[in-house]
Amino acid sequence: MKKAYLTVLLMLSSFVVMAADNKKTELQADSKKQVEAVNNFKVTTRSELVGLWGMEIPNNRKCIEYYNFKGNNDVVIKSGEEWSSGVYDYQPAQDPNAQIPALILQVKYDNNQMDCSGNVQDQTGEISQYFVKWKSPSVINFCANDQAEQCFATLRRVLP
Repeated sequence: MKKAYLTVLLMLSSFVVMAADNKKTELQADSKKQVEAVNNFKVTTRSELVGLWGMEIPNNRKCIEYYNFKGNNDVVIKSGEEWSSGVYDYQPAQDPNAQIPALILQVKYDNNQMDCSGNVQDQTGEISQYFVKWKSPSVINFCANDQAEQCFATLRRVLP
């Protein structure tokens, strides 16, 4: 009788252990699916320059020149009746203590109308290099050299 009782007890306990193992396997499979679902995203960083910037023209404070730096390295510039579009390359400083970021702009199209300064000049094909001195997250200066000397333009962030 003791043998029969022990046999039944062992069989029941083996069923309980097998059920617990199945439950554990199912939980592991569910948690793996959740981890896979959680990790199905892509992190994309964008340049700190991306956004709409405005620059007041010293000789014509009523006119603001706008620079719209897009995330795909396209730029649209609007100045008075003139608008132009092109591409840019923003190169952050490798060592912010020793140098400042560089910006290269190439105009691909210019509608050849009067800009905020009163000039009419077709800038199609022009390539310009500036150095960007960050005064704050919403104010930058365009400078002529990498020592932040001879800064000639101040741009203020309009939109992020």
